[in-house]
Amino acid sequence: MDVRPSRRSVLGLAIGGLVLPPLFSRSTEALAEEVEVHGLSVFGDLALPPDFAHLAYVNPAAPKGGEIVLQSSSISGNQNFTTFNTLNSYILKGDGAAGMGLIFDSLMTGNGDEADSLYGLVARAVRISPDKNIYRFLLRKEARFHDGSPLTARDVAFSLNVLKAKGHPSLRQPLRDLDAAEAEAEDIVLVRLKPHHSREAILMVAGLPIFSAAYYQTHPFDETTLEPPLGSSAYKVGTFDQGHFISFERVPDYWGRNLPINLGQANFGKIRFEYFSDRKVAFEAFKAGLFTFREEFTSTVWATGYDFAAAKDGRVKRETLPDESPLGTQGWFFNLRRDKFKDARIREAISLAFDFEWTNANIMYGVYARTTSFFQNSPMAAQGKPAPEELAILEPYRSQLSAEVFGEVYAPPVSDGSGQDRALLRRASALFAAAGCQRQGTSLTLPDGKPFEIEFLDFDNSLEPHTAPFIKNLKLLGVEARYRVVDAAQYKRRTDAFDYDVVTSRFGFGLTPGEGMRSVFGSESAGMPGSRNVSGIQNKVVDALIEKALVVETREELTFICRAIDRILRAGHSWTPMWNKPNHLVAYWDLFSRPERGPRYDIGVVSTWWYDEEKAKRVNLAGR
Repeated sequence: MDVRPSRRSVLGLAIGGLVLPPLFSRSTEALAEEVEVHGLSVFGDLALPPDFAHLAYVNPAAPKGGEIVLQSSSISGNQNFTTFNTLNSYILKGDGAAGMGLIFDSLMTGNGDEADSLYGLVARAVRISPDKNIYRFLLRKEARFHDGSPLTARDVAFSLNVLKAKGHPSLRQPLRDLDAAEAEAEDIVLVRLKPHHSREAILMVAGLPIFSAAYYQTHPFDETTLEPPLGSSAYKVGTFDQGHFISFERVPDYWGRNLPINLGQANFGKIRFEYFSDRKVAFEAFKAGLFTFREEFTSTVWATGYDFAAAKDGRVKRETLPDESPLGTQGWFFNLRRDKFKDARIREAISLAFDFEWTNANIMYGVYARTTSFFQNSPMAAQGKPAPEELAILEPYRSQLSAEVFGEVYAPPVSDGSGQDRALLRRASALFAAAGCQRQGTSLTLPDGKPFEIEFLDFDNSLEPHTAPFIKNLKLLGVEARYRVVDAAQYKRRTDAFDYDVVTSRFGFGLTPGEGMRSVFGSESAGMPGSRNVSGIQNKVVDALIEKALVVETREELTFICRAIDRILRAGHSWTPMWNKPNHLVAYWDLFSRPERGPRYDIGVVSTWWYDEEKAKRVNLAGR
């Protein structure tokens, strides 16, 4: 699901129907016990006071207007990178358009300098019961939808309930702790969480998009559509061409434009997302000025591609922007639902055929580091042998875990960089044999006697140069591997239905892992169509530790639990880890200005940059 530039969460909640429950009375005594706050945080530590003037990384006087044109650099829910056929990006059906989160407000929204805090947006404050099971959101009476109708508690309750009942599976599953969402008054929403709920459940609720209940009385929520939905935020859907581009137009009289949480943001008059089926075609389009901002993910292009005239004369700028967020975890993930991948020794053997050192030096110009952890570059990544705190967590489950979990944490071995490390290939061959595979001439058979075949599935060919030498080494081991590219729509259908051998995936949990772990590693999500658990991991110990992680009271406890989870997962060899870099490589036509610094945990381009008229005159992109 798309998020607003301010890092708003877009996880969804639910009901069994669309009829709101009756209002109920509250006692004066109960209200007196509640604590009223201006923000929410996972561990209660808010950085901003109630009277903050604006976020620290914005220019509150930034000019408004102009346009930025870009590609979507991340997807979730029903989106994919190369096409769209619906403007409903909150359900399983269809291919959702990029940027739809730009048009919806939420109860609260984020501060890019904090990893896990939200501040009031539609809600001016929230009252919390002593047991933290009941939250009353006090709404701003000035909140409006784009048609001028008031945004009320009834709309909020409807939104939470319909998302839980009919939203995308990756939204419903993490928010099981919602017990009820009710409108107590026009400007008060009561949210009741189940006892022993996860500590971040209320943040997910507060970050959800708010829909118009009246609009969806005549528009089925769970259907695909190309009719722009009614929103309430700083942007509304503009012109679009299905599968090619979609634009969003700034709403000049947006009701929340002067709120401190919004000042200096939503500066572009128009935001436009372009779609391309091929990365090479996209780069040529950028060089021609057909889109104006690009985040570069291909090291070869970054190293050698920017030799065109506009880059040489300074009209196109290149920069490396820092990113303090934990790096996303990326790899080739095995589909453990398939018998051929049931044995961890087989999975480890396959991974040994990937020579990262050769790939990084010869294809990626040495700009990447090897990914090793499911919590890469964060305090949650396991290192060395388990600390006493980790052993205390793992020991009750020793009989259910491999001995490897209690030793040095698994890390991919470093190759000799030749592209065909014979020692590692011999080790892989031995693992195959130990798992019952047999070599028959040049072919390897599985323990059941079937030929060992693997298909790497993708929706474009950008990773083919990296995968080809991997496949070559697998063939030396007797595995008949191939790389298959299908169109984006077919790719989505197949991945939603878990119809693949190996796919590439990337995810991250930020500095405070929580509900996302249940979506990516939890046993329940393994069988949920469209879930983020692409490997189909089902491990009862991991499930138990995730449940513990969701309710701990301190960050230190969370850190040790996540390290224990990391050890178990890395010993399971459910993936072949890829690579990472601690920054954003960006290129853009010199049409923009920006604040002195960006947010710590977000790239901040769409949210805080602005169109600079003077620069645009010098660049004269229209004349090219």
